Amino acid sequence: MATKACINKQPQGLGFFERYLTVWILLCIGLGIALGSVAPGVAEFLDGLAIYVDEAPVVSVPIAVCLFFMMYPIMVKIDFAEVVKAGRNVKPVSLTLFVNWAIKPFTMYAISVFFLGTLFLTFIGPEAIDHVKLPLGLDLPLGATHGDGTVVLQDGVKVLEVPLWRSYLAGCILLGIAPCTAMVLVWGFLAQGNDGHTLVMVAINSLTMLFLYGLLGGFLLGIGRLPVPWQALLLSISIYVALPLAAGYLSRKWIISTKGETWFKEKFLHLLTPVTISALLVTLVLLFSFKGDVILANPLTILWIAIPLFLQTVVIFTITYGLARLLKLSYADAAPSAMIGASNHFEVAIATAVMLFGLSSGAALATVVGVLIEVPVMLMLVKICLRTANWFPTIQEQYAARTRLGVSHASGIPEWRD
Repeated sequence: MATKACINKQPQGLGFFERYLTVWILLCIGLGIALGSVAPGVAEFLDGLAIYVDEAPVVSVPIAVCLFFMMYPIMVKIDFAEVVKAGRNVKPVSLTLFVNWAIKPFTMYAISVFFLGTLFLTFIGPEAIDHVKLPLGLDLPLGATHGDGTVVLQDGVKVLEVPLWRSYLAGCILLGIAPCTAMVLVWGFLAQGNDGHTLVMVAINSLTMLFLYGLLGGFLLGIGRLPVPWQALLLSISIYVALPLAAGYLSRKWIISTKGETWFKEKFLHLLTPVTISALLVTLVLLFSFKGDVILANPLTILWIAIPLFLQTVVIFTITYGLARLLKLSYADAAPSAMIGASNHFEVAIATAVMLFGLSSGAALATVVGVLIEVPVMLMLVKICLRTANWFPTIQEQYAARTRLGVSHASGIPEWRD
């Protein structure tokens, strides 16, 4: 084997929930809009159940619970003890990390600014505004400016009034700095790629996010004139990545020690299958109950956000796939590398947007649009991979070439899987 899986449950094809994810999201949009029209106080009441700091809501408890259950099933599958062993395949791992953290965040910013801030600005509304949370730890007086926003009073609470397109931009930025989701395990499997490489990168990206997510997020949001203190991003990544990561590691270790690995893989993980998507859908209902009026007033809002997100996905896929060919990677490594680069960790992006800017913010809406287009776009890219597999050498051809050059396993080249 090239790599030993660091997530024990082998990826399978699209299940019932995943196959119709776009349909469920569209239903949640309709249900959320209806809820916001019929009972607008429900979502506001739930979002008001928050942890407050200096009389300002910081963490919505219902949303935090939903978002935890979005993240925990992903994290509990990861066996980090195998990451070092599995990461010996240096070239595809290095390529994926380079694209995810040195290219993808900046192309997302550039594409989003061009479309949302220039090309589509007339349609979004140059004067359209959004009300978002004040940055954590800042107690600014009414009328003060912060970035491109102004502090105003809304329902007795200080909020930041910002241009609506910049709020959408913030959501796109948060998607761009959140690489690789659990769904990428499915895309890699469908593309007939190296499962081991996909599994490794899920684990490595989870660890890398602990260090780079806050730095890149703070930098790009600052350039986008929606500056957020690094402490706020650190708190977000601690709650929505580090906490479920620790809970997953500890509970995994305890369950395997008491019930055995077979029970963990065949029983426990099976029970968790619908949990992530169910928690996601509940969150979406709440989110769209707030944004229903915006969508009804401008029904093309989702389209204006979806177009730059779609282009970003295709651009990153093309860059990664092209670099993989230049590096002469096997198709089994090239396909998942491109899928990992193109896919977004939308669970973390949604969680961070809700925490930093609020459930009713345009930033949160933008992250949800990323979920909406994920399945159809990634399935399109899977088909492209399968049709272009002959562009790359097979693992057997790659191994044979190395053997002819006198490169052996003793030199550090891992064994390749069949």
